[in-house]
Formats: sequence, structure tokens, C-alpha cells
Amino acid sequence: MEVGETKCSSGYSKPPWIFRGSALYQLHLVKAETARACIPKEFRLVEAFGYTLGGFFLASYDDSPAGIFDELVVIAGLVWNPPTSCAWAAKVLVNSNVACDHGRKEVGLPSQVARFSKRTTAITSPPKNKDIGFLNMVGMGAAFCSPRDHMNVQVTEIKIPDTKDICNINLTSVVPTLDYNKWKGPAIKMSLPSYSGRTEYNPNLLKYSCQIECRKC
Repeated sequence: MEVGETKCSSGYSKPPWIFRGSALYQLHLVKAETARACIPKEFRLVEAFGYTLGGFFLASYDDSPAGIFDELVVIAGLVWNPPTSCAWAAKVLVNSNVACDHGRKEVGLPSQVARFSKRTTAITSPPKNKDIGFLNMVGMGAAFCSPRDHMNVQVTEIKIPDTKDICNINLTSVVPTLDYNKWKGPAIKMSLPSYSGRTEYNPNLLKYSCQIECRKC
């Protein structure tokens, strides 16, 4: 993650900051009128037929400058940054006070502390696939024939004196007992440019970029 020169929060050195863990990035169409209510008026929304592209980013970090923590980022939509566009986060929830403080002051994010509750239930019957023989030949069969887990993630925003349930996310994932010698697919690298700021903790308008390297598991 790259930002301008800043005085960093406790536990964070100067950028770039490196976060390692697992994540789900889900894109959704968002009504333009809904997105505009979350985005500063000086920005022009990237929209078509009354919709923009938003979504959410759910991550579980096992190594970061703030240690182990979970994060949910709700993306309101895309705004123009010619010749391309930038994402705008309407809400950021983390279960780490250090990460929350850093997000607010250094990255200009609307970070709040939240409670992440996770419940995992095993799914015993694997899905059937007639073409599984070919997938096994190329080393991809494990992702289709291994037993799977069903995970429910509940995120509750903590506000004094009240708490508020934000969302429930249901995931189906492979049980982590795979043959790690199998090929998991190529590494994918992407850059996610974003705007932030205009908050009570950081009134400046900031632009930063998340450089993501991921691999399907």
C-alpha cells in the first residue's frame, strides 16, 4: 500500500506496508444514487444505466504491521481519475484498535472497530463432476472433489453505547487438508487505486494504491 509521507501510527513503519493472509473480493452493482450519498460531491461517479461498480473486501490477516486481525471494506463505487478510475470505501471495519487508528489517521479511511464472529460447519458430501478425471490430470481436482467447509462470518460494528450488526457473509471453502504439491494456478498481480480522506480524522484528500499478489487455494 502506497501513500504520501506521513507520521506513522504505533506498530507501523514507513510505507509500503505488507499484509499477508486470505481474502475474498466480491464485486457488486450499486445504484448510482446510493453510491453518491457516500462519495464527496467533487467526484464524478463512474456509472452506466444508473449503476456503478462497488462491492466488499473481506480479509483475515495472519501477518501485518498491526499483527493478526480481520477487515471488512465496503466499497461504495468507482469515481473518475482520468484516464482511469479509483474506488471509494464507504465503510471499513477492523477488529484491531491499532489498525483502526492507523486507517483513520494515516490512510484517511472511515475505519471503525468491529467484532468478527466466525462459525464453520463441515459439508460431508462433495460435489459431483463428470470431468473430474481431466482436472486431476492437470492438478486442479483437489479444488472440486475435496470435502468443503461452510463458514458464516458475522460482522458487528461496536459503537458506544450501542452495537450494530452490519452483515452476515456465508462462504463455502475447501477444507485445508489439500495436497500442497498440486498446482494451484498462477500468481495473479493487480493494482487497486483508491481515494480516501475527507474524514474528521484526516480532512485531506488522499490517493493510495493496494498492490495485491494472490493465488487461488
